[in-house]
Amino acid sequence: VQLQASGGGLVQAGGSLRLSCAGSGRTFSRHYMGWFRQAPEKEREFVATINPGRATIYADSVKGRFTISRDNAKNTWYLQMHSLKPEDTAVYCCVAGQPILSQSRQYPAYSYWGQGTLVTVSS
Repeated sequence: VQLQASGGGLVQAGGSLRLSCAGSGRTFSRHYMGWFRQAPEKEREFVATINPGRATIYADSVKGRFTISRDNAKNTWYLQMHSLKPEDTAVYCCVAGQPILSQSRQYPAYSYWGQGTLVTVSS
């Protein structure tokens, strides 16, 4: 099973990027699909997650700017990021799993983790 994240890059503050995570080796249609990020010298933090029913949860820091979505037919999920800020600079990692709702913001609650894609926002 593999999760392949892509779409990172360098963007100016106020710009937009769309990250993608393609799953392979199994279907994730019944899994939560999510994103975490880790900035240099900071702890990993929750960004967003979407459940099989397409209900979404966002970190307060990205609410209103980021949108998570999923395409079960493609076994892929996305993170559309708008109004990017320098503090959004981080390595973004995609995850999948079946956490209970109360643990859906916790990285260890997920069973599958992809490699990261770097997002750099310049001021």
